[in-house]
Amino acid sequence: MAEAAAALLERAARRDAALEELRALRVALQAVPLAALRARLGERHLAALFALLGAGDREQVSACVSILERLLQALDPLYVIQNLREELQKGLCHPEDSVKILSIAQVGRIVEDPDAVAEILTSPELLRQIINCIGGEKIAVAKEAIKSLSRIAQTQEGLEALFVSSLLSDLRHVMATSDVVRYRVYELIVEISAVSAESLNYCANSGLISELIGELTGEDVLVRATCIEMVTSLAHTPQGRQYLAQQGVIDKISNIILGAESDPFSSFYLPGFVKFFGNLAVVDSPQQICERYPVFMEKVFEMAESQDPTMIGVAVDTLGILGSNVEGKQVLQKTRSRFQNLLSKIGHQAKNAPTELRLRCLDAISALLYLPPEQQTEDLLRMTESWFTSLSSQPLELFRSISTQPFPDLHCGALRVFTAIANQPWAQKLMLHSPGFVEYVVDRSVERDKASKDAKYELVKALVNSKTIAEIFGNQYYLRLRAYLQEGPYYVKAVSTTAVEGAE
Repeated sequence: MAEAAAALLERAARRDAALEELRALRVALQAVPLAALRARLGERHLAALFALLGAGDREQVSACVSILERLLQALDPLYVIQNLREELQKGLCHPEDSVKILSIAQVGRIVEDPDAVAEILTSPELLRQIINCIGGEKIAVAKEAIKSLSRIAQTQEGLEALFVSSLLSDLRHVMATSDVVRYRVYELIVEISAVSAESLNYCANSGLISELIGELTGEDVLVRATCIEMVTSLAHTPQGRQYLAQQGVIDKISNIILGAESDPFSSFYLPGFVKFFGNLAVVDSPQQICERYPVFMEKVFEMAESQDPTMIGVAVDTLGILGSNVEGKQVLQKTRSRFQNLLSKIGHQAKNAPTELRLRCLDAISALLYLPPEQQTEDLLRMTESWFTSLSSQPLELFRSISTQPFPDLHCGALRVFTAIANQPWAQKLMLHSPGFVEYVVDRSVERDKASKDAKYELVKALVNSKTIAEIFGNQYYLRLRAYLQEGPYYVKAVSTTAVEGAE
């Protein structure tokens, strides 16, 4: 250990280090390797520094926090929980946010260590303090507490500690702090439920999932809007979907959408409810969901056909999610002319709407038009071609015009549309016969920023990797595209200069 740092650490251990010396120690420790710190660091050094956190001087506390952050990095998480649990407990209820963050960060290290996490389960008081942190004002502390408790609950012992002990009362007590904190606890419950069917059973038996669902189907429209996001997360796992179906929650959500016509406040929660079904269709079966809940598809079309940009945006997002796999595409195709007409509107919005909605339209179009090579049957290729032509009278030119605009987000969005169709023979023929299109693809001077260069490179890669590209584009263009791919996204052609005698 550097001698200067060692001397300053000894002064701190005697608790007579001045503020200037603590600042000097903070700087000195950054230059000392962690292995050297570990070899010379004693319990008395840490005890003294943690004791200094109790002082009222804010600058001193700040210096000590920085010093402890560095020193604790050098220690094994198991050592920290075995020797510093009381200090961590005090730190979690310290008035200074920086001390709370220091302590909760150490808890985060401990719960990620398989040996150390078991030690936390023997410390109910420490667990209680972690739960109390969910109710703190500092969102960073609350998030870290949720993450740590979620990790603790990944074992049988952890689940029992949280849900079959007095700690469940502490969770409920924290929930009563405010609406915001109550939703944080629901967030924790959903995260734990996602781990396994057993985890979900513990959460369900605690009554907290029932309370979340009760709020979702209650009369408060703003609460509904918040809760549906968490219920959507719950539906991402098989056990979550099974639970929601068994409890009749999916039917209830469908009925609320059905009754939204007569609710003047439905715009608050309707987007979230529609997104719920969109996500459910993708993780389950688009055909089954759309057949069982026809109100979902009808509402998506209504929203897309409306004049409200917010509703249009949600509908477009949902169509993109639904049409991201082949089964979803086939469900949309069954609606025939209604969807074809809707595509025309989406194409119009992609060109004329405010930027955010244009981007959402471009992303949805990419998802709808993409077909993996192994699923490119004649029928599906005809379908995507007909969808593409429904977007505009000259769809290729529409996206090309968007891609030449000086807005990187729109530029990349248009390139992603080209990339989505690049491996389909009908699209390759369109590109080849569009004057100057292939030259545009291999022209590196068009892209100014990294995101645009990456997006163009993905387009080139999609073209080159297609089995039909060499035959359709011909050798000359195919070799130019392959050279582009081999040179990478950021290749810059070297410019040679010739020295002239007498020139300066």
